[in-house]
Amino acid sequence: MFQNITPITRNIIIINVIVFVGFYLLNNVPLYMKFAAFYPFSPFFRSWQIITHMFMHGSLMHILFNMFTLYSFGPVLERTLGDRKYLLLYFVSGLGAFFLFNLWNFIEVQQIQSSLESIGFNLNSYLAGESVSFTGNAEMIATQRELVENLKSIIFTPMVGASGAIFGVIAAFATLYPNAEIGIMFIPIPVKVKYVLPVIVVGSIFLGISGNVGGIAHLAHVGGALIGFALAKYWKRDLYRIN
Repeated sequence: MFQNITPITRNIIIINVIVFVGFYLLNNVPLYMKFAAFYPFSPFFRSWQIITHMFMHGSLMHILFNMFTLYSFGPVLERTLGDRKYLLLYFVSGLGAFFLFNLWNFIEVQQIQSSLESIGFNLNSYLAGESVSFTGNAEMIATQRELVENLKSIIFTPMVGASGAIFGVIAAFATLYPNAEIGIMFIPIPVKVKYVLPVIVVGSIFLGISGNVGGIAHLAHVGGALIGFALAKYWKRDLYRIN
């Protein structure tokens, strides 16, 4: 069955599996952190991370879910769009995911920085590694600590995974084949993909903005989906002329 997958989808899956197994066997956290995607203003950010993070995953379930989803939707789009457009869809969706996720991170960082400065906390000195004391009453100190922890979480926690790129693939599929029916866990009947995608996107926006992330970059999914939708919408008018 795997031999019958279209070549680009097959190669993307193979690369993802090789990278996952390789990092698992190496068990080298510093090396892993060099290729995961950090917030662009983090001291750990490197330019190549905007691409390399798409081939990295945090757990076995993470990569299994992503690769199964790509296996389910990718080949149809690869045949429909052709190699060049399919590759463009995949990688530009991944970049869109990185951009939207970090745009929201930037907004949050600015808000945190403004809040800390308003209560007299020297954030620049703290980030430079200098000894900075929390000041004020117990409530103010607790607020400062919480804000600093939130800031550290943004700056020092990397993003990994192909989910953004794959959400672009799903969104493109839903745009080109809106009436295609798919099976969903716990729902006994097939559901048209044009109804499923908006629910997922709205849910991801809510979870991403509300802060109920659960270790998942929900807004990255939204960014990938928006790019996938936009590209597929643009290409759809020439659908029957696409090789």
